[in-house]
Amino acid sequence: MKHLVFIGAPGSGKGTQAGKLVSEKNLKHISTGDLLRGEISKASDLGKKVKSVLDSGELVSDDLVIELIHANTDLDKFQYIFDGYPRNLAQAQTLDKQVLKDRPSLAVYFEIDLNKLVKRLTNRRTCKGCGAIYNLISQAPAKPGVCDKCGGTNLVHRDDDKEEVIKKRMDVFSQNTQPVLDYYKSTNRLMTVNAENSIEQLYQLISFRL
Repeated sequence: MKHLVFIGAPGSGKGTQAGKLVSEKNLKHISTGDLLRGEISKASDLGKKVKSVLDSGELVSDDLVIELIHANTDLDKFQYIFDGYPRNLAQAQTLDKQVLKDRPSLAVYFEIDLNKLVKRLTNRRTCKGCGAIYNLISQAPAKPGVCDKCGGTNLVHRDDDKEEVIKKRMDVFSQNTQPVLDYYKSTNRLMTVNAENSIEQLYQLISFRL
């Protein structure tokens, strides 16, 4: 099996596919955001270093992210899905040289019309009680305004799901992504999937290439 690198705009379905692969194929999901929060919560020396950087308002450096990955993975024992990293060409090259090295890997690009994605994300709602995510167009709760899972009535429209914020995130994503895709394509490790396919179709396509 291969280690996977998931590339896609926010809301393109990476998290859903990662969840299925974790539960059905026993892969491990590495989200840089989760790593940062987890290390801080452990109050380890590395976590204190991360907290200090974040508290100062600075961005966590690539070197520190690599240190976090090394501290929280065993790539010879498990297969991993890297989600949220790399975000640019330099990070993709660093991930190869310092982490993956010669281990088999595949980058999966979740391709989607960004205008449709803006519409999808602006209709996303999150349950403040249990964290369940809904979409008012494609995956609305059975009873309007009520969470199917916990029965809570506080379904919120997150600030980062508002149109002006989403469009800015999409612009940044587009600028940084093409060099990363070109890099993986040049090494014959790029798989592009249509993120508008069904969850099961996407899962089968990705599973076939593991």
